[in-house]
Amino acid sequence: MKKKTSFSTKGSSADLGPLSISRMLPNRYADKVGPFVFLDYVAPAIKETITKNGMGAHPHRGIATLTYILQGEVEHFDSAGNTGEIHSGGVQWMKAGNGIIHDENFNYDSQTHSKYIQGFQFWINLPAKNKAEKPAHIAIQANEVPEKVLSNEDGWIKVIVGNYQGLIFIIPTYSEQFLYHIHLEAGKQFSLKMEDKIEVAAFLPTQNVVLNDTEFQKGEFVEFDREAGEIELKNASDIAIDILIFGGEEYTEPVVAEGPFVMNTQGEIADAYRDFYAGKYGKIK
Repeated sequence: MKKKTSFSTKGSSADLGPLSISRMLPNRYADKVGPFVFLDYVAPAIKETITKNGMGAHPHRGIATLTYILQGEVEHFDSAGNTGEIHSGGVQWMKAGNGIIHDENFNYDSQTHSKYIQGFQFWINLPAKNKAEKPAHIAIQANEVPEKVLSNEDGWIKVIVGNYQGLIFIIPTYSEQFLYHIHLEAGKQFSLKMEDKIEVAAFLPTQNVVLNDTEFQKGEFVEFDREAGEIELKNASDIAIDILIFGGEEYTEPVVAEGPFVMNTQGEIADAYRDFYAGKYGKIK
């Protein structure tokens, strides 16, 4: 049985210099999908020069951030002393834990010299018991991301979070969660089976896609119901397309989000701000 669609939306967009950023989650219909509480999409844009300054240092607490860069280069630095640089197809994961200040710098890829930038940033909510842990950081290059070629050369699937048919990524998970990047060639299709009570959404960054017999537009965020069933993806166009599928088991603890902090109570939000202003998150050196 095919899963039903709960809603679809195109989110909101804002320009940051040469970059156009679309806020897909939270949106007017949903605050989270499984443990995912935030998704920004950096649409394809040309950046002519490499800049040394970051996007702006800021704190986080209670979440893990995940940056997946399709085209371009991202440099990370934080107050725990972690640094890292990923190139097109790479992934950066940072557990904010009990508090950290970080910054990221988006540039075109110095390895390929392509001027395009395109990517995603997710926030993954941590269970209450993990929110007080020490921060951590992992940088993964494109050749380390698990990938499986689909049958009949229909395309491929990359596992960015979680696992799929024996492919397991090294990013830590604290609940059942997944993030897949699916690439479908022209005229091809692919299906995923979802278990009961799993929250799941799709984002369509490049072209229109037919999801369970309904065509959705480029730039749409589509959430499905929580019944067990199948998600069938069809590429009805004459060029290859890309789709992100992500979600996981429901986050059942209370969620209180304010600014860069995601905690379980309003009191914990107040503590997060108090500790930040008291300098307990350290400084980026």
